[in-house]
Amino acid sequence: MSPIELLASWIDDAGGAARVDAIAMCLATADSGGGPSARIVLLRGLDERGLRFYTSYESRKGRELSENPRAAAVFYWPQLERQVRVEGTVARLSDEESDAYFASRPRGHRIAAWASEQSQAIESRETLEERFTHFEQRFDDDVPRPHAWGGYLLRPVRIEFWEGRPNRMHDRREYRRAGDDWNVRILQP
Repeated sequence: MSPIELLASWIDDAGGAARVDAIAMCLATADSGGGPSARIVLLRGLDERGLRFYTSYESRKGRELSENPRAAAVFYWPQLERQVRVEGTVARLSDEESDAYFASRPRGHRIAAWASEQSQAIESRETLEERFTHFEQRFDDDVPRPHAWGGYLLRPVRIEFWEGRPNRMHDRREYRRAGDDWNVRILQP
């Protein structure tokens, strides 16, 4: 089983893609100077290419990924005593993939992508609500994807699976990409 298949299996064990707590991942990025930042994003696709998530290209994470296209993600399911760490390079998804995902989102989420200039300062909550109302009136059900919004692919080069065991004798398996294959090794807890 590939590490991507194993990750998919662990997500299923945590409740599957329909459960936010199963697909919530802490995404860590860094700016060009190495200054780190982390936040929770939702995994919106997983296949042998990697992990997909979507955001504003002009958000803090988007700007950091433009400067430094490497990231790490952590999934944690305390009820299962499991954690997965992923490290790799990040690239923007194609316009076609971003358009398809954007079109699948609820209308209110699509409107919010227009209303919010993510991570930018705003005068007040009322101003944000006014922007939402403006775009809600501007668009019918066909809300196009904003040019500054889209998807990213985190292409793993390292994936570590951690599973809790009694007496802190945890199981740890590390997968490292080697061309098209993965090298696996067991790590001490």
